[in-house]
This record gives sequence, C-alpha cells and structure tokens, in this order.
Amino acid sequence: MSHRAKYVPGPAALARVEKDGERWTLVLARELRHPPALVWQALTDPAQLAEWAPFDADRNLGTKGPVKLTAIGAPTPTVAESEVTRAEREKVLEFVWGGNLRWELEPTSNGTRLTLWHNIDSRFISWGAAGWHVCFDVLDGLLAGEPIGRLAGPAAMKVEGWQRLASDYGKQFAAEMGGPEAKAPPG
Repeated sequence: MSHRAKYVPGPAALARVEKDGERWTLVLARELRHPPALVWQALTDPAQLAEWAPFDADRNLGTKGPVKLTAIGAPTPTVAESEVTRAEREKVLEFVWGGNLRWELEPTSNGTRLTLWHNIDSRFISWGAAGWHVCFDVLDGLLAGEPIGRLAGPAAMKVEGWQRLASDYGKQFAAEMGGPEAKAPPG
C-alpha cells in the first residue's frame, strides 16, 4: 500500500551550498532510522533505486566501472553513459550523473546519516535541493516499509508542498550564494 496520498514534504533542512571556483555543490543530509547496510543496498541495487531515485541503473552501483543511468520523467528517455568512480561498501559511493554525486553513509546511534554532494548548475540549485529532499523522503519511507512510491522529475514538482520547499531552499541559499534568492520554480 502506498502512502502517497498523505505525503507532504517537511521543511527545508540540513542543506547548504558550497562553491569551488565556478562550480556549485549542493550538500544535503538526512538522518535515516535504518542501518548503513540497508541504506547502502537502497543506493546501489537497481530494483531499490527504481523505487525512489530520479534515475534507473542498468547494474548494481556497488562496484567501480561504467553504468548507464536513465533519467526518470524526461519527455524522451535520457540515458547517460556514466561511471561509478568510488564504491566503499556502506561508506562512500561516487558516480557521475548530471554532475558529480558523492554519497556518504555515517553510522549513528539511531541508524545512518546520509549525506549527498551534487555538483549542480547554480540556477537550479533550489530545485535540486527540493527534488533530492523528496527523494530522501521516498527512500526513508521505502526502508521503513511505508512506501510513498517514486516521485522524481515532473511528478515530484506536482507534489503538494514542492513549490514551498523549492522556494524555502532558494531563500536559505541566497546568502550562501552571495546574491538574490536562488531561482525558485515558476508558479
């Protein structure tokens, strides 16, 4: 049974942006109530990725090497020839998909602190934060046995509260980015 009908994303939290030259990185963290082994499996297993991630993978991401990642929700299938560049079981996963992505898993007394670093165009950083926030919520629900169902791309943007979430992240990042509010979605 899906819990999608009741789902509304919570407040913008545990996110920041970092700048290195002209490159911006979104850093988003989430405290998950699940052990690193379960979180690692959800990050690497194609069947589990298909339940929460904004892409499908043609193989397990738990080992270094080439991988095809297909974006979800694009008007036409968008397949990226990508590369897993680092895979340290239950600790670190790095790969390329629309920029570099690094996932770090840190064991905590209540489960796992999952942190994502994603290089992203500064014009869309608040959208990226809102999108990954929703994906993290879906991931947490999946691991808790309370699936929401995949919400990625245009489907995520239609979720009640997504516009607020993207706007809130935009306001939060404005000071860090040294300018006006980071781009919020239209409407």
